[in-house]
Amino acid sequence: MSLTCRLQITLDNISAQKAEAIKKALEPDNVDFPENLTLKIENIDNKLVFDFQSQNNMKSMIASVDEVLDHVQVILKVIE
Repeated sequence: MSLTCRLQITLDNISAQKAEAIKKALEPDNVDFPENLTLKIENIDNKLVFDFQSQNNMKSMIASVDEVLDHVQVILKVIE
C-alpha cells in the first residue's frame, strides 16, 4: 500500500520582492531533496505557497518542512 501525504503552507501578505528572494534562496536546497518528496513553491497574488508532497516517508517530510521553514525565517530576517 502506498501512502501519499500533501501539505500546503501559505505565507500571507508578502511582497513580490520578498517572495522572489525566498524562492531564489531556497532553490539550491530543492536540488538534493529526499527521494519520494517534492516541494513546489508558487507566488500567488500576495502569498507565497509551499506545496510539499511525500510518498511513504512522513518522518522525512516533517524534517524537510521544518528545515525549509527554518530557512525561510532566516531569509526573512536577512532581507528585513
